[in-house]
Amino acid sequence: MKEQLLTVGLAQISPVWLDKMATIKKIEDSIIEASSQKAELVVFGEALLPGYPFWVSLTDGAQFDNVIQKEIHAHYAHNAICIEKGDLDTICTLAEENNIAIYLGIIERPLDRGGHSLYASLIYIDQRGEIKSVHRKLQPTYEERLTWSPGDGNGLLVHPLKAFTVGGLNCWENWMPLPRAALYGQGENLHISVWPGSDYNTKDITRFIARESRSYVISVSSLMRKEDFPTTTPHLDIILKNAPDILGNGGSCIAGPNGEWILEPVLHKEGILIETLDFNNVLQERQNFDPVGHYSRPDVTQLHVNRERQTTIRFDK
Repeated sequence: MKEQLLTVGLAQISPVWLDKMATIKKIEDSIIEASSQKAELVVFGEALLPGYPFWVSLTDGAQFDNVIQKEIHAHYAHNAICIEKGDLDTICTLAEENNIAIYLGIIERPLDRGGHSLYASLIYIDQRGEIKSVHRKLQPTYEERLTWSPGDGNGLLVHPLKAFTVGGLNCWENWMPLPRAALYGQGENLHISVWPGSDYNTKDITRFIARESRSYVISVSSLMRKEDFPTTTPHLDIILKNAPDILGNGGSCIAGPNGEWILEPVLHKEGILIETLDFNNVLQERQNFDPVGHYSRPDVTQLHVNRERQTTIRFDK
C-alpha cells in the first residue's frame, strides 16, 4: 500500500552563514535534489535560514550595550525571514512544483510582534506549497536568549502526510515533556526534531522520543565549519579568532517506533540522506504502549495547551 510508505530526505547542509538570499538558493537546490531522489518530505536543521547565532559565545555576547553585539545582531536581523513579506514564496513554489512537504528552521522577524525581534521558528510547508504552521521556539537556550525571543504555543500543530501525522519541535524543546505530549495527543506518529548541528544532542534524544512515543523520529542537524563564515560577516576577525574548526558536525539520524536506529547519526557529511518509512511499524509498536491512548489516564492527568498567537497589541473593531 503506497499510502503506508513515506520517503523522507534529511538535508544535512551548512548555511551560507547570515546570508539570506544565498542560503535560500542552497535550500532550493536541496529541495530539488531531494525530490529527484523521490523524497516526499524534506527536513532542514534549526535556524538554518540564515544561520545559528554562533557569534554570541565567541565574542563575549553578554556584554551589555556593546557595539560589536549590536552590529552583528543588526546584520542578523537584516538577513532574518519575514514571512508576511514573501521571503519564503520561492520555497513554497518549489514545494508545490515538486509535490514535496518541507520542515525548515528559520530565524523569523514577524510583523505581528512589531517586525524587529527575532524568533527561532520551525515552518511546515505542505505538498501544495502552503505554510501550515509556524512554531516559534518556546524557550531559547542559554546564549540564544541574547538574540532570540521566546515564542508561544500557536505552532504546536500536527499535519497529515499520507498515512502519517507529522509534528515538530526545535532543539532543546525536544527535552520538554509537555510540548512533546501536546503533539502526541494530536496523533503525532512522525516526530521532527531540528538542531543546529551536533550528534551530542541527537544520539540520545532521538531514540528516547521514539521509545516514549512509539513514533518515528527524524532528527536533522546542520553543518557549520570555520570556512562557512562569509567574508562579509561583521567583526569576522574576532569570530574566527575564537571559533573552533568545527562548530556543527551534523548527527542527523532516524529512529523507528521501537527506538532502534533506522539511520544512525551521520557526521561531517553534507548532502541529502534518504530513507523510506513504513507506517505499519507504528501500529505494531502501539500494541503494547500508547502514551496518549490506552496507556494514559486522562481522568488523573491532563495537559492544557494555549495555542493563541501572542501579540502586544489588540485593536477593538
